[in-house]
Amino acid sequence: MPGASLPQAEGKTAKHDGAGHRARLRDRLLHGGAEALADYEVLEYLLFAAIRQGDTKPIAKRLIDRFGSLAGVLNADPKALQEIKGMGETSAAALKSVALAARRMARNEVQQKPVLGSWQALLDYLTIDMAHLTVERVRVLYLDSRNRLIADHLAQEGTIDEAAIHPREVVKRALDIGATAMILVHNHPSGNPEPSRADIQITQRIAEAGRLLGIVVHDHVIIGREGHASLRAKGLI
Repeated sequence: MPGASLPQAEGKTAKHDGAGHRARLRDRLLHGGAEALADYEVLEYLLFAAIRQGDTKPIAKRLIDRFGSLAGVLNADPKALQEIKGMGETSAAALKSVALAARRMARNEVQQKPVLGSWQALLDYLTIDMAHLTVERVRVLYLDSRNRLIADHLAQEGTIDEAAIHPREVVKRALDIGATAMILVHNHPSGNPEPSRADIQITQRIAEAGRLLGIVVHDHVIIGREGHASLRAKGLI
């Protein structure tokens, strides 16, 4: 029909008066400090790389509304991101690349230092990596005699119990790779990190199996969106 306009493809949004807005955001990002931008403004800026023209603020706000937070957006499944109006494969990839960079930066902080001496760095890494998972994932961090990370082993996806995680196999792997200690880690997709009875029981069984062979279980850390829980701090190991 005469006068009708075709839908704009991703990256081809109609021009608006946003050039000045983008410049102001850039200036605040570079000179305003860590809290210069709100979460949706951080997303706005990240989307500039994929959406060269047009207003990215509505898209950023829709993302926050859908996924709840900046972290929730960056950890969302790419297909879920593309369900948001204005998002496409390129813009989803731009956001996922930021999440990947954050994980690798946090992981490097853990790998470069003894784990027990950089506990907060470990918690930061685990939170970035696991807090927003929608499935339960169990990992075993194997450490050497200086408490440096030897291996980060994905032991199981699904509910934690002895049928899925065999204490002898966990300890045997430690012996096979020369580890002298380990930290158990898993996430609670519900968001609440409080340990369940099964969490406590399997931890105690693995710790006992390890003691017989000189392998120390330093802790079992549970990660959730609402925070983390340490079974060691709770006196459960």
